[in-house]
Amino acid sequence: MGLDALGWAVVLPALVGISLSFLLERLLQPATLPLWRRPVGAVLIHLGLWLLVFCFELAVFRRPWFAAAVVSSFFLFVVLVNNAKFHSLREPFIFQDFEYFTDALKHPRLYLPFLGLGRAVIAVIVFGLVIYLGMTLEPSLTSRVEMADFIVAVLVLIIFGLALLWLGARQKLHVIFEPETDLRQLGLLASIWRYGEEERKPCCVPSVDDFAECARFSTGILPNLVVVQSESFFDARRLFAGIHPQVLHAFDTIRAAAVCEGQIEVPAWGANTVRTEFAFLSGLDAESLGVHRFNPYRKLARQGVLTLASVLKQSGYRTVCVHPYPASFYARNVVYPQLGFDEFIDIRHFENAEKTGPYIGDVALAEKVCALLEPASVQPIFVFVITMENHGPLHLEKVQPGDVTRLYSSPPPEGCDDLTVYLRHLGNADQMADMLRNRLAAMPGNGLLCWYGDHVPILPKVYAALGTPDGLTDYFIWAKNDDVANGSRLDIAVENLAALVLQKMGLLIA
Repeated sequence: MGLDALGWAVVLPALVGISLSFLLERLLQPATLPLWRRPVGAVLIHLGLWLLVFCFELAVFRRPWFAAAVVSSFFLFVVLVNNAKFHSLREPFIFQDFEYFTDALKHPRLYLPFLGLGRAVIAVIVFGLVIYLGMTLEPSLTSRVEMADFIVAVLVLIIFGLALLWLGARQKLHVIFEPETDLRQLGLLASIWRYGEEERKPCCVPSVDDFAECARFSTGILPNLVVVQSESFFDARRLFAGIHPQVLHAFDTIRAAAVCEGQIEVPAWGANTVRTEFAFLSGLDAESLGVHRFNPYRKLARQGVLTLASVLKQSGYRTVCVHPYPASFYARNVVYPQLGFDEFIDIRHFENAEKTGPYIGDVALAEKVCALLEPASVQPIFVFVITMENHGPLHLEKVQPGDVTRLYSSPPPEGCDDLTVYLRHLGNADQMADMLRNRLAAMPGNGLLCWYGDHVPILPKVYAALGTPDGLTDYFIWAKNDDVANGSRLDIAVENLAALVLQKMGLLIA
């Protein structure tokens, strides 16, 4: 085979594969702009990235058509994952989501069901066919040409791909960190590339003046504080009037006696708990975080951030996080010491605890937290609780006998089984809130309980039948101190909640 023939043997599959990538991109949800309406830099980045991945596959397998098919299969897989994510979370695939591919292998139940059985089967079949056909039908190029010539051809393509990528990157494509808009304007590969570029930049950790100005108590008595980030918690009775009011009986009772309560704006929908979690702890809004708003634990938080936990630790508190799941998830075992926590109690401390569904139940979690609140301790404690019971996928659980009668005053429409499962878990969250309030009330001295939902649940079929909620969740701050006036209603953003807690504790001057 001559050099000209070798060139065409490599270039033709690459051209076909690149053309196919633009066709596959038309399957994306939300739809992207047509190729000719995008910035030139976005197209160049797409071409350069595709070509470089193709070169890697070509160098490994030495089969051009097989390499193009492998790259196309992976591209199709990312498109399918994007569409599944957009369907469930109303957000397309971004650079930071690549981390979840390894998480899906470690924690398959959290991710794979949302891809859908049909999509998973299609992906496996396509990938299997590509492997079989590519390795059996296409001979290796190095069996027909000299290895030196093959290496030269690959190097030429790599140089060309790098040049395209360099030219595209030079244009400094503007992104606004609204994934749907950025995907539409730039296309899949260019938007992923730009989010990766932004994350690689040196980041300046913002600070919150409210935390920095935190005042000490005028007396030497510090109240115990329990904050619960309740998984997928919101008052679902706003969604459907037929839900029995007693589902959230304790929540209503505590809210009526709370020093402050209301609805809360959170930066997550259906998942991405760490966005709400970090916003609460740090007091930082999404705008100040830039690209790190999507997963602040990947880079920003590891540099150390002033948080509610670090402020309370400086004031003499023992700071503990309780989360009945592996501490390594979201790298919390690395991040939380940087955020001011003395101790992280994870799934290893719940070996004999009862599960409610697939996860540790809220009642068992409440018992663990109550045991931490030792009345004989002279050191005040801050316990930050991240629950798991109501974590999806809810559609894998079944409605139990008696659920509909117990949870509804009037039956829901067809297709709302996921809502019934959700309400069953919501009732256990309600019981947890009651247990924690009672424990704090029985202890000597003052105590506060803050409760909020991290995001609304993933219930696409339910929302199709009943309407999509606005994404607001609910919160309350309950204080044992009788001197604090009750009944204040305040709707706020979650990044302002910790400062409000400090105000109600007397640690921050309003």
